[in-house]
Amino acid sequence: MSFHNVSNSLTTEDTQLKKNLLFVCYDAKDFGKGNIIMITKGIKELCAEAESEIETLSAEEVKRALKRPDTKLIDIRDIRELWREGAIPNAIHAPRGMLEFWVDPNSPYHKKLFATGEKFIFFCAGGMRSALAAQTVQNMGLKPVAHMAGGYGAWVKAGGETEEKKPKD
Repeated sequence: MSFHNVSNSLTTEDTQLKKNLLFVCYDAKDFGKGNIIMITKGIKELCAEAESEIETLSAEEVKRALKRPDTKLIDIRDIRELWREGAIPNAIHAPRGMLEFWVDPNSPYHKKLFATGEKFIFFCAGGMRSALAAQTVQNMGLKPVAHMAGGYGAWVKAGGETEEKKPKD
C-alpha cells in the first residue's frame, strides 16, 4: 500500500488524521508486504515540546553565560561535524550517542564532569538535537541545563569565536 493509497482511503471524518499524517514508511522486516508504520509526531513537534520544558538561550545569551566559571558548553555534534565545520573554543565534546551514558553515574561510561553541579549548555549544528538532548538529561535529573537555539550555525552567525578541529592521527 502506498502513501497515496493510505491518504486517499481516509474518510472526511479522518480529516485531522490526514493533516497529522506526516509520514508513512514500510516496516523494514516486512518491506514490500504492505505493513506500514504511520509517524504521527514529527521532529519539529518533539523539539517544540522539549523547548517548552528546558531553558533555551540565544547565542548572545550563551556568550554572556560563559563568562561564569560554573558554566560549561557541551558540543553534542558528531566528531566529523567538528572536523568539517569547526568548533567553539573550550566547548566540551560529548557525542550525542554517548550523552546519557556519560551523564548517568551508574554507567560504566560516566564522566565526572557531569557530576559537578555546574550549568551545562548543550548545542548541536542547528539546535534540534541539543533541545532533545537537554530535555533528556534534565529528565534524568541533571540540572541546571539549557540549550543554544540555532546551535553552532547561530553561534557563527552571531560572530562567536571558532577554531579548526582536526582529526587525531
